[in-house]
Amino acid sequence: QVQLVESGGGLVQPGGSLGLSCVASGITFHFYDMVWYRQPPGKQRELVARISSGGGTNYADSVKGRFTISRDNDKNTVYLQMNSLKPEDTADYSCRANWGINVHWGQGTQVTVSS
Repeated sequence: QVQLVESGGGLVQPGGSLGLSCVASGITFHFYDMVWYRQPPGKQRELVARISSGGGTNYADSVKGRFTISRDNDKNTVYLQMNSLKPEDTADYSCRANWGINVHWGQGTQVTVSS
C-alpha cells in the first residue's frame, strides 16, 4: 500500500520559517520525481517546487529564493524548507510522487501565515 504522509505545517508569523516533510512508503522512492503543491483558500492548486529523481529542482516564481526542496532517498523523504513566509503562502500543502504513469498523493498539511 502506497502512503505519502506530510507533516510540519502550522501557524507562523509573517517573515517566519517552517519545514515540511513528506515520508513515502510502498514505493521505490528513488525512482520518483517528488513535487510539492499548495492550494490556497478558494483558489486552484498550484505547483510550488519539484525535485527530480536525479536531484534537479524547479520552483514557482513566487517562492524562488525563499523555499528549498530537498530529498533523502535513504529516508524516503522529501522536504520543503520555507523561509520569509508571507500571508499569501497560506495554503494546504501536499506532496506528490510520480514515475511515469504512477502518481501518488499525500493528504496534505495546512500552513497558515498570519500575525
